[in-house]
Amino acid sequence: MNKSVKISVIIIRVALGLLLIYGGVNKFIPKPPRPQTEETKELAPHVLKIKAFIGGLKQSGYFWPFLGAAEIVCGVLLISQILSLLGAVMSVPITLNIFLFHAFLEPHDTVELLMTGAYLTGNLLVIAYAFPKLKSVFFPIKQNK
Repeated sequence: MNKSVKISVIIIRVALGLLLIYGGVNKFIPKPPRPQTEETKELAPHVLKIKAFIGGLKQSGYFWPFLGAAEIVCGVLLISQILSLLGAVMSVPITLNIFLFHAFLEPHDTVELLMTGAYLTGNLLVIAYAFPKLKSVFFPIKQNK
């Protein structure tokens, strides 16, 4: 293949891996509570949905750290270059969920939507680039007996 395509795929793998590691590590860093104001502001409906969704993930007690660990593992696999295809396949549900989160809960924020769409597209491009390796998994060669 073209050398510039190979370099582009490596750049996408590393960038996506670093983004996943960053997001995963942030799930383990406790956020300081926001000070309560005496005035209760009316929150926008989309903010209430976001707070309910993220709050539910955190209150489950296991899913938020599990998601962080999965992001870190996928990011490390992507950066490793040796197991990057495994990392790309494993991270599809994560990047798809991130994109859908922004598409359904923050559709008005087009910059975030475009960025998360780029993450998902980059992830799918890495898989498409390595599809010849995956083809035998999805379409096994029938052997004559």
